[in-house]
Amino acid sequence: MAHAILGPEESSHPHRIKSAGEIYFILEGKGLMHIDNQQALLEPGQLVYIPPGSMQFIKNVSSSELKFLCMVSPPWRKEDDEICLE
Repeated sequence: MAHAILGPEESSHPHRIKSAGEIYFILEGKGLMHIDNQQALLEPGQLVYIPPGSMQFIKNVSSSELKFLCMVSPPWRKEDDEICLE
């Protein structure tokens, strides 16, 4: 599990985790979640499941910090994480 913080208008890098699913749980702020060709606005208390192999990133769309938990199963491994330049 990781605790992530993005400043206003910041985004995570588009990436995919080849062999693990991931859950983001929003603690504070608002984020626009991108998973493959879908988007959803997430607010505190909401979570989203990211299937293995999906291209994904989240953008902070609030004027304050976006704070969220990232849970990966099976556990994250560097060799499974692929940055997407598409």
